[in-house]
Amino acid sequence: MAFRILATLVLVASALAAPAPSNETSTLEKRIDHFGDATFFEVGLGNCGVVSKDSDKIVAIPKELYDRNNGGNCFQWVKITDQRNGNVHFGQTFDSCPGCGDGLDLSPSLFQEFADLGVGRFPIKWNFEPFGFVPPN
Repeated sequence: MAFRILATLVLVASALAAPAPSNETSTLEKRIDHFGDATFFEVGLGNCGVVSKDSDKIVAIPKELYDRNNGGNCFQWVKITDQRNGNVHFGQTFDSCPGCGDGLDLSPSLFQEFADLGVGRFPIKWNFEPFGFVPPN
């Protein structure tokens, strides 16, 4: 009898500890590393509905990813690592990029934190930071 009670308690405890099913329609990424190229673009009105300047530190994420997440990555910070030398900088998602593959389009000022605009493109690793993240100064 004591075994049945213990077994029942274990089943109840495991059911309570199981994660609840999510009704969320988008699958926002958390610590997935992406590899591609960084390029730059002249910013303006982005898909997230914000008008930006070239001096803002913003990124355009791949259009396919933007669409898959229903724009849910808008305003999320991205950590960008230059694969040539390990330099790291952050940009905020304000737009999408139809031709970026797995890379990112960076505002000119953000691109220049890594390289001169004449470089045109360079290899990067990048990932989304959690919502609420504020990059270091």
